Amino acid sequence: MTDPIVKICGLNTLTVVDAAVAAGADMIGFMFYPRSRRAVSPELARALGEEVEGTTRVAIVVDATDEEIDAITATGVIDMLQVHGGECPARVAELKARTGLPVMKALRVSERADVREALAFDGVADWILFDAKAPKDMKGALPGGNGLSFDWTLLEGLEVATPWMLSGGLTADNVADAIRLTGARAVDTSSGVEDKPGQKNPERIRAFLRAAKSAQLETIE
Repeated sequence: MTDPIVKICGLNTLTVVDAAVAAGADMIGFMFYPRSRRAVSPELARALGEEVEGTTRVAIVVDATDEEIDAITATGVIDMLQVHGGECPARVAELKARTGLPVMKALRVSERADVREALAFDGVADWILFDAKAPKDMKGALPGGNGLSFDWTLLEGLEVATPWMLSGGLTADNVADAIRLTGARAVDTSSGVEDKPGQKNPERIRAFLRAAKSAQLETIE
């Protein structure tokens, strides 16, 4: 019997990093996309990540250049890259070779064809993350972290050998249903543990982790 893997993304203060780690987060995410209110600099990421032990520290990037990647990995506090832009399988392979780090590829989903894109990354990426695709008319939409969910039934029949993670509008109130309906063994949240964009709430982080961890036990039993 194993608990789900839980990732808390978009952390930008020591208080919320400590809260996530203490509550049992398996992964924490640092956002390196300048348009995001959750964005951190390499210097801040180093300060936040250098005291973390036993929790995977993930750098989220969007179509980052090699130079940007080098600056991020030079901090010495990154254990995994998450690419959330238009990166193709070849780019994922390049980043793995360049950095020596595992790479998670995020896919934005609104229809079944979006889920099928995972097949191209199966065996190339180390993880695949399914997030909600923002509507074209959504003002200020970001590549991810918009607080939107997608139709989880689109994942039915998914057959990939690569581990995958469910994201998109997950909160303490719906993560149990999401795990039960999709069979997800890993979940991710950012906006679902915030009071407002970019401002994480430690108690919401703890509540999400409690809900996610117990949902897996309910599913197995």
